[in-house]
Amino acid sequence: MSNSLIPASRPAAAATLLATLVIACLLGACERRDDSGVTLRSKPDVSRIANIPPQCYTRTRDADGKVQNPCYVCHADAQEPNYQSQPENQLSYAFPSLQRDGKTPNTWANFFVDRGAAIAAIGDDEALRHVRTDNYRDARGRIELVERLTHLPKAWDVNGDGRWGGYLPDAAFRFDAQGFDRDANDRPTGWRAFAYFPFPGSFMPTNGAFDDVLIRLPAAFREREDGTPDETVYKINLAIVESLVRRADIAIDASDERALGSDLDRDGRLAKATRIVYDWAPLQKRFMSYVGRARLEQDAGRLHAAAGLFPEGTEFLHSVRYLDVAADGSVVPAPRMKELRYSRKLRWVSYSALRNQAIIETKEAALSPDEPEQYFGDPERGMQSKLGWAYQGFIEDARGRLRPQTQEESQFCLGCHGGLSATDDTVFSFSRKLQGGTARGWYHWDAQPFRALPDPLRADGQPEFATYLYNNAAGDEYRANDEVRTRFFAADGTPRADAFEKLKTDLSTLMLPSRERALALDKAYWLIVREQSFAHGRDAILRPAHNMWQEVEQNAPTGIETPLPAPRLAVQ
Repeated sequence: MSNSLIPASRPAAAATLLATLVIACLLGACERRDDSGVTLRSKPDVSRIANIPPQCYTRTRDADGKVQNPCYVCHADAQEPNYQSQPENQLSYAFPSLQRDGKTPNTWANFFVDRGAAIAAIGDDEALRHVRTDNYRDARGRIELVERLTHLPKAWDVNGDGRWGGYLPDAAFRFDAQGFDRDANDRPTGWRAFAYFPFPGSFMPTNGAFDDVLIRLPAAFREREDGTPDETVYKINLAIVESLVRRADIAIDASDERALGSDLDRDGRLAKATRIVYDWAPLQKRFMSYVGRARLEQDAGRLHAAAGLFPEGTEFLHSVRYLDVAADGSVVPAPRMKELRYSRKLRWVSYSALRNQAIIETKEAALSPDEPEQYFGDPERGMQSKLGWAYQGFIEDARGRLRPQTQEESQFCLGCHGGLSATDDTVFSFSRKLQGGTARGWYHWDAQPFRALPDPLRADGQPEFATYLYNNAAGDEYRANDEVRTRFFAADGTPRADAFEKLKTDLSTLMLPSRERALALDKAYWLIVREQSFAHGRDAILRPAHNMWQEVEQNAPTGIETPLPAPRLAVQ
């Protein structure tokens, strides 16, 4: 099993030499530290393959010889313009060989550390006080990280120009009923939150973290043709983007097509529309266009629209949070952030360019299978993917304050967002957005996330999370979540029919851990924060991982003989 970049793309000889020289210069030039003692630049002795996530080191065969398959959700057939179809990666560990014996060491050492005694030494009340402390805003309500970035520590000033050149956090995390983020003066920030089905596996809250995702389109999408801000125009443009990314019709509030100057429902007349009709077939001369000033920019060739792709300038903001426990004992998102992740689409990449990139990667993987992936960018301005996006992250320092991620910590992000079959234009969440219920999915998670939310159906009609449980016999890739295993399977591995029946209509039975497990996971992660050992793994692990290889022989078979499909979610 491998990640999106294994087989990895390998730069041509000249590009490799240039990248090596540039990175070597930067590594030697930036050994300064911030006030928490963290060097933002990776040192030469750290892992060169931090883009291969720990999930890819999963030992798929159980002690009794039975083979489980958590790999299919990431590595399967993709839908164009995602040309990263990779079902064969379910079958073998196609890693670069970093040792003469043909093996690749697993550098995610935190998975093998026994922190049981340290976890037990932290009291529940102490853990709750910690996770309930807001580390995004200070006591005066200001974004604390902005204050630190404005008075930039020298160790964070990678290019030495005296100012922060990357994303400056600007979301207020104050949402109205339609999911729009508004600042303290009730002004829109442009960010809009949406609820979505978590990706199956380690990213489910039962494995240690809640998260949320916000999207923001450039100003042109939020304005009428004359440049006047208009929330209706913004809503329609977001729906058009959703229709293009999902390749499906999208329901909208009744909207006046005459005021927008666009036949949104493609019925041949301008009237009231209640849906965006997906109708993009360039070979048949059928195209889709935005509304408002974005349409003018599109007509001028400065903005683009295509199925499966976001327009240039699209931004995503993703906060990863600890688990809190409400008064009724239910598990809810905590105020404290573990991470704040940001991405922005820097440039438009056409279908043909995306296809050519995939061909180049396949060729370079065959020619240089042991050459680790090379990345451009830095912790200040973000790491860049070959698909046109920049990714940047902030993570807790030892005192719990958010700080920029190091180069290696940022490279970790590109492993999954650099091109998996499971993504649309490198993004996981948007095509998994809820469509029914409250504001058609445009809202921020409330105090009771997942309650009465059904197990979503895939395009083949199968329930997604029940299928994952059946295929993996566990609630995570490492098969370390004993609570989920006990809830859904008997001691002999037989599925519990009553549990799977409840899952059909209530995802919380899978997604939400018990109070005891939630607090233990919080404590386990807090220990990693104190150590600042993210380079060795940032998953909250309650005991050493037994279903994980400490080293992998290149191209060794996983034991999976037939790749499983991972169809997209059906439009609900």
